[in-house]
Amino acid sequence: MNKPQDVDEYVRRAPKNVQGKLWEMRAAIRSAVPKANESISYGMPYYGYNGRLAYFAIFKNHIGLYIPPPIIKEHKRELKAYVTAKSTVQFPIDKKLPIALIKKLVKSKMKKNEEKKIKRF
Repeated sequence: MNKPQDVDEYVRRAPKNVQGKLWEMRAAIRSAVPKANESISYGMPYYGYNGRLAYFAIFKNHIGLYIPPPIIKEHKRELKAYVTAKSTVQFPIDKKLPIALIKKLVKSKMKKNEEKKIKRF
């Protein structure tokens, strides 16, 4: 199957029972960082703001949120209910998305990206 051209197409291609959660994930990221650029990268929704900000993708049993380090490590205590890795959080499909937590993680990465940009100048 061809890669989706944009996030709308990505969500529309997902199973009907999870599309609502994908729209929620998208809205949470866009709400947290309204100036983020949205596109498709590596076949999944990508958000950039002064560098890589976040990706998300649907899997059989979870929605993966990918945020470059060190965000997951810094919020380890808040994420203890979820499967995590260095730059990944898995949100089970059968549970409600923690929108406030998602926004917090994305905003945290936005701040890191802004700090990095300031240091370059």
